[in-house]
Amino acid sequence: MTASATRVPLSAAVLGGLGAVPFIGLAGVTPFLAGPPRLLIDHALVAYGATILSFLGGVHWGLAIGAPVRVGQDRLPARLIVSVIPSLAAWAALLFAEATGLLILAASIAAMLWVDLRATRSGDAPPWYPKLRIPLTSMVVASLLLGAIVQISASRDRPPNGRERSSSVIT
Repeated sequence: MTASATRVPLSAAVLGGLGAVPFIGLAGVTPFLAGPPRLLIDHALVAYGATILSFLGGVHWGLAIGAPVRVGQDRLPARLIVSVIPSLAAWAALLFAEATGLLILAASIAAMLWVDLRATRSGDAPPWYPKLRIPLTSMVVASLLLGAIVQISASRDRPPNGRERSSSVIT
């Protein structure tokens, strides 16, 4: 295999990197916000994560139907099923509270990396794909986990009535 076969195309690297920016930005500001602005950012992180997880499933749908002869008719149904599972997991993540949804997304995106690595080993995905996915997945999963940690931490600071506790002695 030549070095050029394993080099990530510039367009894929740039677009992949730009796709990670919302994860990093949203998770990065979450610890510094409270109240309605943070709730909006929390929801935006879950929604964007669900969108990207669905996209990762779509990659496998495309790989499966784009080369059914290479995939083989016996493997086609399994590949199509694997390609749909991320969208279902993304939908489930949207139905849960933000911290749980973020954890579902982090686990699902990490699992899709494993699926992608297997697809590359079997020749179904291009040889450069892991070089793109591993660093992006690391950034995305770390961002989702940070968001979940902030959510869990914030929920412990809230009294049972749901209002955030004031750090001031006088309320």
